[in-house]
Amino acid sequence: MEAQGVLDGLRSRVLLPRRAGRAPRAFGWALPTAVLCGYGFFASLRPSEPFLTPYLLGPDKNLTETQVFNEIYPVWTYSYLVLLFPVFLATDYLRYKPVILLQGLSLIVTWFMLLYAEGLLAIQFLEFFYGLVTATEIAYYSYIYSVVDLTLYQKVTSYCRSATLVGFTVGSVSGQILVSVFDWPLFNLNVISLTAVSVAFAMAWFLPMPQKSLFFHHRQSSTQVSKETKVVDPALKRVPGWEDVESEIPLNRDDEHPAVQQEERVDIVKVIKELWQDFLLCYSSRPLLCWSVWWALSTCGYFQVINYAQGLWEKVLPSQTSPIYNGGVEAVSTLLGAVAVFVVGYIKTSWATWGEIALAMFSLCIAAAVYIMDSVHNIWVCYASYIVFRIVYMLLITIATFQIATNLSVERYALVFGVNTFIALALQTLLTLIVVDAKGLGLDIFTQFMIYAGYFAAIAVVFFISGTCSIIRKSWKKERRNEATTDGA
Repeated sequence: MEAQGVLDGLRSRVLLPRRAGRAPRAFGWALPTAVLCGYGFFASLRPSEPFLTPYLLGPDKNLTETQVFNEIYPVWTYSYLVLLFPVFLATDYLRYKPVILLQGLSLIVTWFMLLYAEGLLAIQFLEFFYGLVTATEIAYYSYIYSVVDLTLYQKVTSYCRSATLVGFTVGSVSGQILVSVFDWPLFNLNVISLTAVSVAFAMAWFLPMPQKSLFFHHRQSSTQVSKETKVVDPALKRVPGWEDVESEIPLNRDDEHPAVQQEERVDIVKVIKELWQDFLLCYSSRPLLCWSVWWALSTCGYFQVINYAQGLWEKVLPSQTSPIYNGGVEAVSTLLGAVAVFVVGYIKTSWATWGEIALAMFSLCIAAAVYIMDSVHNIWVCYASYIVFRIVYMLLITIATFQIATNLSVERYALVFGVNTFIALALQTLLTLIVVDAKGLGLDIFTQFMIYAGYFAAIAVVFFISGTCSIIRKSWKKERRNEATTDGA
């Protein structure tokens, strides 16, 4: 959940449009923000999640490793991919709240089945519902933008994202304490998780129903939207090189939509046509394409590692015979990752020039962390490597978010990150089908992680070559300009 959540949560740091001549209501935003934050906190408060693999392999479900790793977990990847695009459109068309309610209901179904479902097929259905949970996360992160003034985007985004991070951290820490100190069975942790998500579902009913959405329901004229001023968060100016991003993507869209003063309902064919035109325009920018390619490739690998990390830990140190600290590791990696995201604002470099080389070097660090996690069969080394892996990924994905979103309007921001996520899931599906699925190679967990390490190493090589060629090309252009200047003098 957190991977798509970090990205969406960064929206307000790079896009702060301002609606001229209108001040936000003093308290009109407080109620929906508070209710949504409460929902996000309880929906993320799942102390059993870091212990999912030991629970499935343990006496409660008594599944085999082959069933869990090669037949059950791949279902989440497939369902997430299939559901992502229709949920993306349905979220906007239904105006967010119904999809949030669907997510809450899917969470309840998931954890109810986790408690009482038996057998391989039932757990596979469970994974389908969890895929629905992750696909509908977009409603949580986009709802608030339809009910608050544009000038409040940064504030409400920070609140909503913090709620989910706090909920996840509290859940992980409490789960670890209950397992390690009080020796609670994992079944009881799932009872707590079911209770928490049920509270979240109840809170979602109190969310006000939005009257507008991004694509299908317009409350103001398109001309007015196109004239909104794009204001860059002052904190972003601490990221040297953001102003160097070369982009030819126009922010205004005055010629694309006629002015309409009342609410306008747009048909789905028109929306898809506009999305396709924006897609072609956005990805014609080389810097945006470069960062998006890395984003999709690395997110694919990231999903695979976090999905199967518990399986690797279980092989290194079986939970049935030894104490495990999965919850503590998840909490520490989340907190340190958040620190890394904050530190990004103080990294001094020109990303336009050195961005691809930086991506190559850090991708190599990720590959090394995954390789060490796989080859050194020591649980504490595995834990440490996993923490490094998540920190580096969250650091890089934040930089990529800044670089992609700096010169995009809100609509194109949503489109680009939606497309990048879809490509990442498509690649992950292909990787899962070949490497993990029992119908493919069905490789053991250690061989899988060796392949993932090689995957990140290949990303590093590709971006090192591309970055080197880019630097050489820019150097040649600079020399030619200097020669032309000298000849002219």
